[in-house]
Amino acid sequence: MNVNDALKSAALNAEQTQTRNNAQSGVASGNGAAANAAASDSVRLSSTYQSLETKVNSGSGSFDAKKVAEIKAAIANGTFQIDPEKIANGVIDTVKTLINARTPA
Repeated sequence: MNVNDALKSAALNAEQTQTRNNAQSGVASGNGAAANAAASDSVRLSSTYQSLETKVNSGSGSFDAKKVAEIKAAIANGTFQIDPEKIANGVIDTVKTLINARTPA
C-alpha cells in the first residue's frame, strides 16, 4: 500500500463518517433536506482530501522514476537489500500518526 493511498483512504473514511453522521442527525430531527442529500448521487469532498489530491496530482511528491527503476533492477538481479529496522520504525511512525489523528484533542 502506498502512503498516499493510505492518506486518501483516511481522508475518505473521515468524510464518509461525517456524511453519515450529518445524514443521521438530519433524519433524527425530521429534516427532509438531509434525507434527500443522503439519497442523492452527488458527493462533496472534504477540503482535506482536496488538498491531498492536489498535492498528489501536482507531481510535487517524492516519486522518482529513476530510483524506482534502480530498485526494480536490484530486485530482479537479487541484489536488493532491506533494512528491517528502518522498515519497522517507519511502520511504527505511521501507526503513531494514525492513532494521533483518531484521538480527539
